[in-house]
Amino acid sequence: MAIHIAFLRGINVGGKNKIKMADLRESLEKLGLSEVQTYIQSGNVLFGSEEDEATLRQRIEREIERAFGLAVHVVIRTSAELKQLVANLPFSDKQIAEAEAAAEGERLYVSMLRREPDAERVERLKAAAFDDQFRVAGRDIYLLLRQSIRHSKLAARVEKLGVPATTRNWNTIQKLSAMADEMEEDRTARN
Repeated sequence: MAIHIAFLRGINVGGKNKIKMADLRESLEKLGLSEVQTYIQSGNVLFGSEEDEATLRQRIEREIERAFGLAVHVVIRTSAELKQLVANLPFSDKQIAEAEAAAEGERLYVSMLRREPDAERVERLKAAAFDDQFRVAGRDIYLLLRQSIRHSKLAARVEKLGVPATTRNWNTIQKLSAMADEMEEDRTARN
């Protein structure tokens, strides 16, 4: 049974689209997903399932709409895909340190998309980068920002790639990858 991570877009942000994580876990367990765990309040869910990504996404989106009355986009990655995403960080320690020295707060993010963006739209994204940097790796876009994500023109333009996406900071990505590893280790220990 594969471990998946569902990233819900726009949950519990700015007082909107409120969902208690305990209620979300309960709803997803009723769908038959196993070992359901959540991480922080922004809609990060780890679980086990044999179903394919498209089926899982549709089932989860329908359940959230049914149970909570919210139409949200869900992006899913397997634990292996998340581990690969962490391993393939395209920015050097020096680049990250320079961005972090520009101002306080998070500077490294990943936007996860449902599918690869069109090359033409990615070219337009380059015009919005200014001092920010990005790298596209399949369905993921690594963002290294020189200012707050709230003020980044690059981060705002990722949403205009024409593909449902959601963004998480690097600390969250690393933590979720570690949690997925722990789930796999627990399974191995039980068997």
